[in-house]
Amino acid sequence: MTATLLRGRLLSFVRRPEGIDDTGSYRYESDGGLLIEDGRIAAIGDYADVRRNAPADAEEIDHRPHLILPGFIDTHVHFPQMQVIGAYAANLLEWLHTYTFPEECRFVEPAHAARIARHFYDEMIRHGTTTAAAYCSVHKASADAYFAEALRRNMCMIGGKVMMDRNAPQGLLDTPEMGYDETRAVIAEWHGKGRNHVAITPRFAITSTPAQMEATALLAREFPDLHIQTHLSENDEEIRFTAQLYPDAIDYTDVYAHYGLLGPKSLFGHCIHLSEREADAMSEAGAVAVHCPTSNLFLGSGLFPLKSLVRRDKPVRIGVATDVGGGTSYSMLKTLDETYKIQQLLGERLNPFESFYHMTLGNAEAVSLADRIGTLEPGTDADLAVLDAAATPAMALRMEIVRSLADELFLLQTLGDDRAVRETYVAGKPMKTVI
Repeated sequence: MTATLLRGRLLSFVRRPEGIDDTGSYRYESDGGLLIEDGRIAAIGDYADVRRNAPADAEEIDHRPHLILPGFIDTHVHFPQMQVIGAYAANLLEWLHTYTFPEECRFVEPAHAARIARHFYDEMIRHGTTTAAAYCSVHKASADAYFAEALRRNMCMIGGKVMMDRNAPQGLLDTPEMGYDETRAVIAEWHGKGRNHVAITPRFAITSTPAQMEATALLAREFPDLHIQTHLSENDEEIRFTAQLYPDAIDYTDVYAHYGLLGPKSLFGHCIHLSEREADAMSEAGAVAVHCPTSNLFLGSGLFPLKSLVRRDKPVRIGVATDVGGGTSYSMLKTLDETYKIQQLLGERLNPFESFYHMTLGNAEAVSLADRIGTLEPGTDADLAVLDAAATPAMALRMEIVRSLADELFLLQTLGDDRAVRETYVAGKPMKTVI
């Protein structure tokens, strides 16, 4: 058995913070010890106590004065879109047809898919992200590359081959039968291999015919434990187009409900413009609305009402995500910084403890994996991020007068990026030093 003892300031959440003074929502050790054995957390507590009970031959790594947290979790990202991040366009549909769809056509080539997969995982690790829920392209080769690289790095990753059979270039179209067959093949080859989780992934209602949605429904019935991911109510034009394509549906959400795709492991990207009826349907099904703030701002899609969705009588589960490449940063720190600003524009406040909850335990709960990731609880996987709030000259200057943990977290959120991530651990193994 291999054992490692990390020393540093430890922060982990036990539930959603109800306010900035809700100290019962998190665990903080100012001089903490985290014992890792065979890739999992074996003990957490005061350093002296953990050291006393640790194996005598445990390797000790001192990360003081930095913060050690669970690794960040990104609940919605497009790995084939790395080379279109920051592409100039007016809105979602223009951006898709001008940049994204042509780029995704390249992923029919296994060598290209493998190269971008390596870069994708490098960026995840550089930014402290240890788990992501990603869309591959329509090509099975892209899913193969994505999961092979996850397996090589032993990362806990969710992903799926996109299904789309209309309203896209010919090189990006499958058929209902092909989408079904290739998704089944990806499940057979990759789900449960290493730490991989395959998601059933119809891109969105606009790019799937009713026949393909029926095939998706069949997959959901055959594999009820799998994640489902798609897009919902991101853009006004998209919503109108969906209504034209599915005239019998009550609304956009009803399209997915009709095919049995609303459930507790369903991740719906964006959900900016939900009606009250749709929010009720999401809540009753336990489905997750995934907020993608940098993408929503970049494409002018709208302001996501996070706080009002959480506090309604029928609350909606929330995830937060980068949505690269519509999103403009791989950093969950930057993502929550923009989340904060959007809530400010809506007259709401998002305190820094809530932000870090969303990056860790909150997103682990959103992807139904909080028993394995997102906390520093004994028995969970040792996926960690080590953060330095004085990583840049500007941050170091600000840190000179920071006197509270809340202020330090807010500084990391507002000024931090990959430079603030001193180390990323995956299953107890330091990764930034080896990529």
